[in-house]
Amino acid sequence: MPIVVQKYGGSSVADVEKIRRVAGRVKATRDQGYQVVVVVSAMGDTTDELLALAKKVSADPPRRELDMLLTCGERISMALLSMALQEMGVGAISFTGSQSGIITTDTHAQARIVEVRPHRIEEELGRGQVVIVAGYQGVSSKREVTTLGRGGSDTTAVALAAALGAESCEIYSDVDGIFSADPRVVPEARKLESLSYDEMQELAGAGAKVLNAQAVEFAKAKGIVIQARTAHAPGSGTAVHGRGSPTDPRVRGVTAEAEMVVLAVALESGRMAALLEFLDARGARGRALAFDGLLGREGRAFIALPSQDVHGPEALQRELGERFGQAVTWCGDVGAVTAVGAGLNADWSHLRRALGVAESLGARVHAVHTSPLQLTLLVDKQHLKSLTSGLHRDFLGT
Repeated sequence: MPIVVQKYGGSSVADVEKIRRVAGRVKATRDQGYQVVVVVSAMGDTTDELLALAKKVSADPPRRELDMLLTCGERISMALLSMALQEMGVGAISFTGSQSGIITTDTHAQARIVEVRPHRIEEELGRGQVVIVAGYQGVSSKREVTTLGRGGSDTTAVALAAALGAESCEIYSDVDGIFSADPRVVPEARKLESLSYDEMQELAGAGAKVLNAQAVEFAKAKGIVIQARTAHAPGSGTAVHGRGSPTDPRVRGVTAEAEMVVLAVALESGRMAALLEFLDARGARGRALAFDGLLGREGRAFIALPSQDVHGPEALQRELGERFGQAVTWCGDVGAVTAVGAGLNADWSHLRRALGVAESLGARVHAVHTSPLQLTLLVDKQHLKSLTSGLHRDFLGT
């Protein structure tokens, strides 16, 4: 029998009634003749609530203990869904990430999957069971519980689909697929029937919350087609697969990222390398948006740190001051707006238009970052929504 991997996000399992609806959908898939593996996130805002609880105890929680705490959320979801399926007469069993054979690196809070050993899952599928797996978590070679970073349940699902040779990997959320912008910000945003791996990875990395960037990277490496769908109603969703054409200058989507901190760095010889080493040691992953000047000469660089990767912001800010003084400025009121598309920067036309839109809105552009697939403007957070709408209207015609 073919295998289907389904992943349900936190909003899809936010309460008992939603868990029962998910169980009904899983049962329907099984009744169609599939073996089903289900990956679940924590219920609703459980992860945020647990993180807030940890920060009441410690401004900078130890990453190991944070992983032990946060992995509780998915265990609640998996057990309740298993119970709901069994109430419907469907054989089901739940596994944690470690029980499922998800082997990761040793990095707490931001681990990456290095291997999947799904032996117990395969055994239970062979017995006719639906297998429910706690997403977002695994175990390191040192037998330490680890988490995969925000949105890591997507990565769990794709990794299991690859290891099990699944027919498909379905990612369910509260929206029917992937849109050209967040519909809550741009009501005219349109659903995309398909996206290339590269385009989706850029959108996810720039703040779009429908899919996890590492999951898309994994799917691309393994050739797994991802189907992004809604868990609440029938819909065609969006397929993520293949590659975009680098010569076709289309803007596929525009996204904004407000939940971030930007570090403005005064450049001099060796400082950037020292700062990056400092951030890596604290698990604060980010991306350089722009250099104003050359390394080793007078100038500045901007590094964006997604807030989800900074678990102790007050402690990090204090340590930055102690280590680098005024050479590194903490900017909490700056965010990024990004347009993504294959061949986007084949010439300067899109950048010129983007700068023109920003100027017309009175949005000061602090920095610009471009790549073959991405155009990012760093602006004050108060302009994020208007600039997102403006670029969407200019690039996509709505």
